[in-house]
Amino acid sequence: MLKPNTQESSTVLPPAARWALASLSLSTLMPSLDTSIANAGLPALAQALNASFQQAQWIVLAYLLAITTLIVSVGRLGDLLGRRRLLLAGIVLFSAASLLCGMAPTLGLLIAARAAQGLGAAIMLALTVAMLGEAVPRGKAGSAMGLLGTMSAIGTTLGPSLGGLLIDGLGWRAIFLVNVPLGMINFALARRYLPADCQADKAERVGFDHLGTLWLALTLAAYALAMTMGRGYFGALNIGLLLAAVGGAILFIWVESRAASPLVRLAMFRVPALSASLTMSALVSTVIMSTLVVGPFYLSRALELGTAWVGLVLSAGPLVSACSGVPAGRLVDRFGTQRMSLAGLAGMAGGTLLLSMLPTSLGVAGYIGPIMITTASYALFQAANNTAIMASAGAGPRGVVSGMLSLSRNLGLITGAAAMGAVFAAASASDGGGMASAQAVASGMRTTFAVAAGLIAAALVIATASQALARRRLAARGG
Repeated sequence: MLKPNTQESSTVLPPAARWALASLSLSTLMPSLDTSIANAGLPALAQALNASFQQAQWIVLAYLLAITTLIVSVGRLGDLLGRRRLLLAGIVLFSAASLLCGMAPTLGLLIAARAAQGLGAAIMLALTVAMLGEAVPRGKAGSAMGLLGTMSAIGTTLGPSLGGLLIDGLGWRAIFLVNVPLGMINFALARRYLPADCQADKAERVGFDHLGTLWLALTLAAYALAMTMGRGYFGALNIGLLLAAVGGAILFIWVESRAASPLVRLAMFRVPALSASLTMSALVSTVIMSTLVVGPFYLSRALELGTAWVGLVLSAGPLVSACSGVPAGRLVDRFGTQRMSLAGLAGMAGGTLLLSMLPTSLGVAGYIGPIMITTASYALFQAANNTAIMASAGAGPRGVVSGMLSLSRNLGLITGAAAMGAVFAAASASDGGGMASAQAVASGMRTTFAVAAGLIAAALVIATASQALARRRLAARGG
């Protein structure tokens, strides 16, 4: 069991692996940064482009929709065409689209450029995790995965403050143009240090599943729009889009079961460990999003903090996540993915339970303490779960598995924003117009995180059952 420790792995990475990891880290940082940096700039963008808030929201939505709908498809393309080659193309596309965003004269062109930027981001997010196993030694996979988690958290945390500074100093175009020099550095590092595509990447070069890709993109777009339109309140349009997504999912399964070279091999979902890990990833992401959705209302209305203090307190979670990534990865390398997965989920369960029980009389400390436990445990779970998924994926479908992992996280975030927001609104008896009292908001907070603790408990049950099944299969093989 302590075998990973004996190898504690050639302690330091070779220089080439370090530079390759630097490139993969940049490929994680850039898309994460651009998710939150644009949010911070929405008011300035709406004013500069003479757009309403609803119109300006499409600057963010176009980017997220492109990532969500295309991330599995580009992972599959990486498996077929070569991951390094496609990652280089993704970096170029993301950088060029960032330049177009920064030069866009109208809102329509900016939204189109953001969609192209989202495609580049989908390529980078899908293929960085897929390439990790080829870029670093196996014994360092957990630490490297933890570093990628840290870079993602840094991008999300840094976005709003960096966006504010750039807009104040240089104008709104700078929040997109900052990606161009980063992209040039990343391209140079990736081209020089990432391992070349091996024959195995090209051996499976059979037809690409165009019909499956189209159905999956339409299904995911319908789901994402159903969850994001209407500010969390379901009307006829949301219900129609959700029904379209359900119908699309059924059709997608039917198409894939008959495709000669399917985008997603349905047999993969018969592997209990993979299905369990993807489900847990979605559940955990749903809970993490609830902290971002509910937190601002609780801090401003129940604890009566000013805007500046709300922002400062909210940054505690992402900051802890950013600081926890690398240590979490080292724990995974030392103690293994199974134990650290359970430890991460147990910590999240404890953190969310505390959030559901602590009274407002404890003030800011009563909020920050449980949030720090929850986010540190999330970093540990992510490092363990992602490492386990990519270790179990064969060399062939690694790109599509990585894409599915990113997709499960994105769907969890989208669902969390809508579903947990609706739970909070119902529990606090708020109509969305700011009418809920401080006591009602506190009650809504407790109810929301009681539900969140239930979701983490479900993830713990799934993890325990999956690990027990894996042990039984291993024992049966040995016997």
